Amino acid sequence: MANEIERRNNFFDDMMNVRNWFNGDLMGDTVKYMRTDIAETGKDYRVKIDMPGFQKKDIHIEYKDDILTVSCHRDTISDESDKEGNILHSERNYGQMSRQYRLPDVDLKKVNAKYEDGVLIITLPKLEANSANGNNIDID
Repeated sequence: MANEIERRNNFFDDMMNVRNWFNGDLMGDTVKYMRTDIAETGKDYRVKIDMPGFQKKDIHIEYKDDILTVSCHRDTISDESDKEGNILHSERNYGQMSRQYRLPDVDLKKVNAKYEDGVLIITLPKLEANSANGNNIDID
């Protein structure tokens, strides 16, 4: 068959491919599909995550123990061909993905998230200095 395309997902072969060391493919689909920028100011953290193709209802955000967790799932089937053999190759993924970020001292009551044009933006205001040290006991 003239149109045979082989798609191998072999971790050890990928590890030995020097190009993967430079383009980040060793981390797999999570890094490829949840590319993240995090900015920090004195007042807050701002997290931007590229998540094209997801619906807002399929994205879940949690903050616990100084860890921000963003997870999502997609219910897409990756077909290699239809009954006429028209699809030669498909890279659409389905399943669950998740990323975690350590962002300490967040004021959970003021966290804001929005999802627009395939980008999730989370603003996490920091606790005020007095609130962050709420468990500190001064010694007389």
